[in-house]
Amino acid sequence: MKVEIYSDIACPWCYIGKRRFEQALDRFPGKDGVEVVYRPYQLVPDAPEQATPHRAWLAERYGPQSVAMDARVTELGRAEGITYDFDAALHANTFLAHRLLHLAENEYGAAVQGELKERLLKAHFTDGADVADRAQLAEVAVAAGLDAERVTAYLAGDEGADEVRAQLAEARALGISAVPTFVFEGRWAVQGGQEADTFLRVLQQVAEETAVAADGDAEACADGACAV
Repeated sequence: MKVEIYSDIACPWCYIGKRRFEQALDRFPGKDGVEVVYRPYQLVPDAPEQATPHRAWLAERYGPQSVAMDARVTELGRAEGITYDFDAALHANTFLAHRLLHLAENEYGAAVQGELKERLLKAHFTDGADVADRAQLAEVAVAAGLDAERVTAYLAGDEGADEVRAQLAEARALGISAVPTFVFEGRWAVQGGQEADTFLRVLQQVAEETAVAADGDAEACADGACAV
């Protein structure tokens, strides 16, 4: 089973959704047969490369309610073992980070890409790193297992940029308008940082539906979505 997760590094719910999905996957009997790949999505595609404080940006965008928004996410994240430090977090363009994730998948595989994704989320939300800064991105990538020279050369040029733009366009073509969005086998989608129990039910249902389809006994989820 292939699961493609459309998400952004600057999306706090993507971090929560990642943790909850991983909990579900650990409980799924067929977990060894599941490949998880991260696909790019930018919540703020026109965000500047020059980082600015997250608190100031969020307040400008959402007003006084931004404080309550951060507080709620912080509380929910704590339950998943995530430490959000929104006072230190920086608002910056995430395109470079998505390029790096593309490199990780293509040259190192899904497992290394997943490790890099985790480290990028932690760098952004916990450590106050600038995920638009090439030197800081390279440091995170090397810690995740990527080669330092390869990463430095890659980030210095435009390699992978067209491919990431194509994937971003594909996400829009698929109708993805919010993240995280989990796409199972390219056919069934679940949106949001659902509870682990919900993700587990989806994994089980998709496994059952694909098994039925493989046997040719029935059409799988004719409406294109799994009930959860």
